[in-house]
Amino acid sequence: MASSAAFSTYALHGSKLASRTMWANTFNEHTYSCSILQLKQSICGKPSSLSVEIPFELQPNGRLVSKNRIICSAFKVENTPSVMVGNKFQLEDVIEAQQFDRETLNAIFEVAREMELVEKNTPGSQLLKGYLMATLFYEPSTRTRLSFESAMKRLGGEVLTTENAREFSSAAKGETLEDTIRTVEGYSDIIVMRHFESGAARRAATTASIPIINAGDGPGQHPTQALLDVYTIEREIGKLDGIKVGLVGDLAYGRTVRSLAHLLAKYHDVKIYFVSPDVVRMKNDIKDYLTSMGIEWEESADLMDVASKCDVIYQTRIQRERFGERIDLYEEARGKYIVNQDVLNVLQKHAVVMHPLPRLDEITVDVDKDPRAAYFRQAKNGLYIRMALLKLLLLGW
Repeated sequence: MASSAAFSTYALHGSKLASRTMWANTFNEHTYSCSILQLKQSICGKPSSLSVEIPFELQPNGRLVSKNRIICSAFKVENTPSVMVGNKFQLEDVIEAQQFDRETLNAIFEVAREMELVEKNTPGSQLLKGYLMATLFYEPSTRTRLSFESAMKRLGGEVLTTENAREFSSAAKGETLEDTIRTVEGYSDIIVMRHFESGAARRAATTASIPIINAGDGPGQHPTQALLDVYTIEREIGKLDGIKVGLVGDLAYGRTVRSLAHLLAKYHDVKIYFVSPDVVRMKNDIKDYLTSMGIEWEESADLMDVASKCDVIYQTRIQRERFGERIDLYEEARGKYIVNQDVLNVLQKHAVVMHPLPRLDEITVDVDKDPRAAYFRQAKNGLYIRMALLKLLLLGW
């Protein structure tokens, strides 16, 4: 019987090995054969990788021992998605939701579940020790910036941060984004960036030689938020196929709903309802994309009706900062759709209310005590997804 499994070991006799990953492709009751063995060792002061084939024998004490005296004290065989066979993460940057296929999403979610255990059971993880993450935030952020920084520190890495790069960096002096990226990549191993211009993350990724993670680019996309949103839906509802999701609020400028729509389109028999004031309706590019992917969607002005049908109500804030001087349009849109006790009364018992946060008055405070209010659990899941992405981008599978 053939299987594929991954394990890591740190016990190599006679070598300066730091860590490595082995893949067992075939096994029977008595022998294990590893077709790929990646060794990180120091040769003339420089890291190198070796690939060799080594036969293993399973001893009575549960250890695997090769004839070359490489010992693994723990070995677990599991069915592994084919996307995880090998060591390198297939994405160099995280820029938009369209980068992810369903198989990759499932594999990332599996790593995120492992990160939950790391955070709960081994707070002193040194997985990313020696790595530096730079956070460049040109727009305000609480959850995204802090969860990325927490993720890096919980994995043993270090953080270089600028909270308001638009005002307190050389951007205020007129420095181009490209020059900033070329400079900061010299100080760090990975850059997490939020910018006020749509497309800025792609420009940064084109410039940089290290991984770039898009933490939101104006009204464009917010892929890591979408990843944690889909992860939360799976955790809360128990499935992703065959669900109905109501996207509510600012659908024109809300980058979170745009990215989420792209990811939901990877799943089967999904229906999406758009509920928003006319001035912030979902743009045609997302509607056209969903149609091209065979995803059913419907616009509605009746939040109560949509809430009674959906597995997920995804509420968003009407973003005043996107309206410029048109405060009249903002006031027209604000407060039209509010999730309150009346909405909860028609919401199905298994359904959940989500929100990318921050909220203003679009979800009333009394909703918080209802177990279907998932938005704070959703925010916590952002830590696990971002721990997973940092691990995958810097170390691979």
